[in-house]
Amino acid sequence: MVTRHMIKQISVFSENRPGRLSRFSKVLEDEGINILAFSIAEADGFGVIRALVDDPDRAHQRLTDAGFTVSFTEVIAVEMRDEPGGLHEVASVLGEMEINIEYSYAFSGRSKAVLILRVDKVEDAIRALLDRDIRLLEEKDVKEG
Repeated sequence: MVTRHMIKQISVFSENRPGRLSRFSKVLEDEGINILAFSIAEADGFGVIRALVDDPDRAHQRLTDAGFTVSFTEVIAVEMRDEPGGLHEVASVLGEMEINIEYSYAFSGRSKAVLILRVDKVEDAIRALLDRDIRLLEEKDVKEG
């Protein structure tokens, strides 16, 4: 039950220089792979592009073939209330359970907001959130938008 809520995120490590995001996105465009959500972080001249895509296995292969360093990370996609307090509800559950949020990014649609979380105890986090009736998305839900 817990594993069905683990979402496969691709992480791409790249030099932080002009044109790298363009090259990354062109590889995916050429393959017809849709980027559903992404974030970019920078550290010491290198960047990390974290992305949810509609075909993570093919994206991993094509980006690797194009010379990028790519890895998979398991994240959680939490559907949260798109109103004041929505983030606090999720963060307080994890904090109470001593689960550390390593990083997150979010997106908001017309009817819901989705928080992507990388946590140190993923299975415990999933159980804790489900026990509080907080809806977690499955990979198929993320792909469907």
